[in-house]
Amino acid sequence: MARGPKKHLKRLNAPHHWMLDKLSGIFAPKPSPGPHKTRECLPLVLILRNRLKYALTSKEVKSILMQRLVKIDGKVRTDSTYPLGFMDVIDIEKTDEHFRLVYDPKGRFVVHRISKEESTYKLCQVRKLEFGKGGVPYVVTHDGRTIRYPDPEIKVGDSVMFDIESGKIKDFIKFDIGNMVMITGGHNNGRVGVIVNKEKHKGSFDIVHIEDAAGNRFATRDTNVFIIGKGNKALVSLPKSKGIRMTILQEQAKRYAATA
Repeated sequence: MARGPKKHLKRLNAPHHWMLDKLSGIFAPKPSPGPHKTRECLPLVLILRNRLKYALTSKEVKSILMQRLVKIDGKVRTDSTYPLGFMDVIDIEKTDEHFRLVYDPKGRFVVHRISKEESTYKLCQVRKLEFGKGGVPYVVTHDGRTIRYPDPEIKVGDSVMFDIESGKIKDFIKFDIGNMVMITGGHNNGRVGVIVNKEKHKGSFDIVHIEDAAGNRFATRDTNVFIIGKGNKALVSLPKSKGIRMTILQEQAKRYAATA
């Protein structure tokens, strides 16, 4: 009989978007319990070792973290398997580098380099809106934060611009037609576009129709939609593809053009 939670993760069972190879070991880093789910996060060790190439082994990653050089959302983290998720900000002050975790159009995490000004805030999606003890209103965001006394206009599904230093909401964006979104789940994960229509289905999933900058239209569940901008203007910088997914033939033509 298994007693308690699993403490290991086999490499073949690790999420596909971590992009680990099959043959360089048996195990993968199992993410610690934290603000993001196991299948929707990237452990800190993979960012420093596999993506940013600051270390060759996980032992080196631990020595970097134990020097308290890496901050996640403004807090020093020393756990090498700390789970980072969508919109999390990584600060490495010694090298004056700042990164944000976002998706590429194929639904894989990208450690996207950002400016120091942009690293002071992050966007959080409102998951719950409730009243606590004494009738105090509060919202719970996608990264597990509880923020008290939000603006009364904020509803579930909206995004808030969260100031990392003060812990306050600076601004918010409504889940409305015409606003810019990034898809954070499902087949269209990582695509960016503007909401053109919302369908309500009682007893089933509400569907949102989105059009990207190239004019392609697609639909997804409203739970997969994350608002990132007002109108056509995103409040966070996007990776170089700007969230436009190309077909296999378009990718092939682009590769041929690059080599020609």
